[in-house]
Amino acid sequence: MPIARAPGRVTLIGDHTDYNQGLSLPMAIDLATTATFTPKPDSFLVGIESDQVLEPYEIPLAGLAQGHAVPGSAAVAPPHTLLAAGLISLAGPTSGGTLTVTSTVPVGAGLSSSAAFSVALLLALGQTLNPVEMAVLCQKAEAMAGAHVGLLDPLAIMGAQEGHALSIDFATLRTRQVPVPPHAAFVIVHSGASRELGTSEYGARRAECERAANQIGRPLGLCDLSDLSSVTDPVLRRRARHVVTECTRVRQAEHLLGRGNLAAVGALMTEGHRSLAGDYKVSTSTVDELVDHLIRTPGVLGARMTGGGFGGCVIALCEPDSPALDPAQHAPLRCWQVSPSRGAELLARSQ
Repeated sequence: MPIARAPGRVTLIGDHTDYNQGLSLPMAIDLATTATFTPKPDSFLVGIESDQVLEPYEIPLAGLAQGHAVPGSAAVAPPHTLLAAGLISLAGPTSGGTLTVTSTVPVGAGLSSSAAFSVALLLALGQTLNPVEMAVLCQKAEAMAGAHVGLLDPLAIMGAQEGHALSIDFATLRTRQVPVPPHAAFVIVHSGASRELGTSEYGARRAECERAANQIGRPLGLCDLSDLSSVTDPVLRRRARHVVTECTRVRQAEHLLGRGNLAAVGALMTEGHRSLAGDYKVSTSTVDELVDHLIRTPGVLGARMTGGGFGGCVIALCEPDSPALDPAQHAPLRCWQVSPSRGAELLARSQ
């Protein structure tokens, strides 16, 4: 009975850079999804029971029928069912069975609940690919469910090491472990606004970046500020400016973490949020107000939205004695104190 665990993730610096062949610095967190697969050799269905979905559902090994109808129902399958179907199709289990999924990663918070679900299922279903190959498989499953996402989330989840952030160069897919000083304290606060990439302007931002890159002649993650003069549309220029300056912030943050300069890292986090809100326009007034509130709190060194934006969570870098680490300070909003976690793993194998 294989059991797999996959953590959620936050981005310290480097949002909306992955699909631009840029740089990012995420870290896995100690909120996680666990998937347990109980094979049934005579079954051609995979039943999924999840504590984040009200009703269990079944996926045929052959995949969903045309029109994406849920077996036994005329209804069109919801996104989580389509994602599960894509994962099962790509994983190719030899028999059906039951997948039991539990998770402490909140849905719609920008903490990679979907990628944690995907990685945990693939591991439980027997996939043994390297981190990059696993991330590509997750990306394919997301596309089959109608979500065109980058590689950041699954790659961060697969490649993480405890006590480290993961530096990712999306032009080469090379990664490097970046130690996080042990006295760095992090709190994640939910803004109260749920987010869904499929219903947000995420796709529009990707298209705007592609248009800007076409005008320049190369991916935005490989550009510098001098390249932006060839982008004539002011909106596209602002989108490109975020990507270029965000990649610079990633490089600076890696250097500053190595020197233990957390105050400067916090300032970069806040600067990155201003860029995401102003140049990239993926924040909301609620998230902006939460960031402002956090950076006014004693002991908070910096704060920013995390994930694709349009709602979700804010992460704050704090001194160890900051009152921002106390959950009572944020009530009624949900919050989690987190630390850099180990990556995804298979906890138990088939007997």
